[in-house]
Amino acid sequence: MRILILSNFGMGLYKFRKELLEALIKTGDEVYISLPHDEYVPKLENLGCKFIESKVDRRGTNPITDLKLLSTYLKIIRKIKPDIVLTYTIKPNVYGGIACRITKTPYMPNVTGLGTSIENEGLMQKLSLAFYKLGLKNAKCVFFQNEPNRQLFIDRGIVKNNTKVIPGSGVNLEQHVYEEYPKDEDNIRFLFIGRMMKAKGIDELLETAKQIKENHENVEFHFVGFCEEGYSEELRELNDSGIIHYHGQQDDVHKFIKESHAIILPSYHEGTSNVLLESASTGRPILASNVTGCKETFDDGVSGIGFEVRSVKALISAIQQFLDLPHENKKQMGIAGRKKMEQEYDRKIVINAYLEQISR
Repeated sequence: MRILILSNFGMGLYKFRKELLEALIKTGDEVYISLPHDEYVPKLENLGCKFIESKVDRRGTNPITDLKLLSTYLKIIRKIKPDIVLTYTIKPNVYGGIACRITKTPYMPNVTGLGTSIENEGLMQKLSLAFYKLGLKNAKCVFFQNEPNRQLFIDRGIVKNNTKVIPGSGVNLEQHVYEEYPKDEDNIRFLFIGRMMKAKGIDELLETAKQIKENHENVEFHFVGFCEEGYSEELRELNDSGIIHYHGQQDDVHKFIKESHAIILPSYHEGTSNVLLESASTGRPILASNVTGCKETFDDGVSGIGFEVRSVKALISAIQQFLDLPHENKKQMGIAGRKKMEQEYDRKIVINAYLEQISR
């Protein structure tokens, strides 16, 4: 079978879909990938994938650029004639889906999250949903990473019965092994991993760090991730003053998770947070906003603590609640998180769901 995968960047494809690619190649399928060229493309080619470049403006709204992407997808599909196309993220889902409809090629999109344009009501939401309706209309199966996202698309008439909810991208339990909980109780280390942007709750977390440090000198806030929006100056100042520790973008985040006592994610919206899955798999408690895509990844009071989104007061309260726990309780939270990942979020569940749908 000839399979084409459309995505908007290599890192996500390699870090979160690698095992699926390997499974497809192992069964003898011919796997093509189309995405912008980046440092992960050679790694994907080493797996056995055949690369075709496509330029995807991830956040742009220029209709001419998007029409060029549709034209590119049409040319690729007509050239390689895939038996099925798999797409990830909004633009490959929409324009890849339209291209598949035009060429009558079976396709399976994965709605990895709704994003700000759909989460916030208004003209942009209506336009985004209208485009999604065009892109997903004739899909063989539409994968969703959580039930509320699926239900929204059903309620809006975007999809019908051709849907399946999977546990996000799942987590590779062998790669993200359980790590012994830190024995150090003198300095408590909280860790944020993600892009430095408003939608990830950075504003609330930075303000929280300032206030917590006033009363808890032994608490550390570590930040790992690329600075996408105008936070560079503030991060530098807070880092220089010792309020936070900013480590920038890192290829290997496991060592940071291992050294932390808990993971914090005050995100406004998620599909299913890979950071939370990897952290829980490593045996670290989760402190996350009570929003779809976060709250499903932990059991409140058992493997993590939830808090109201966009609220500094609620975030401070959650942190204080965690700090007040005995060391053994913190450790047991991490162990409970690992068990939850083993039972509900093993990446093999996702791979099997795809293989089952492809074979139909």
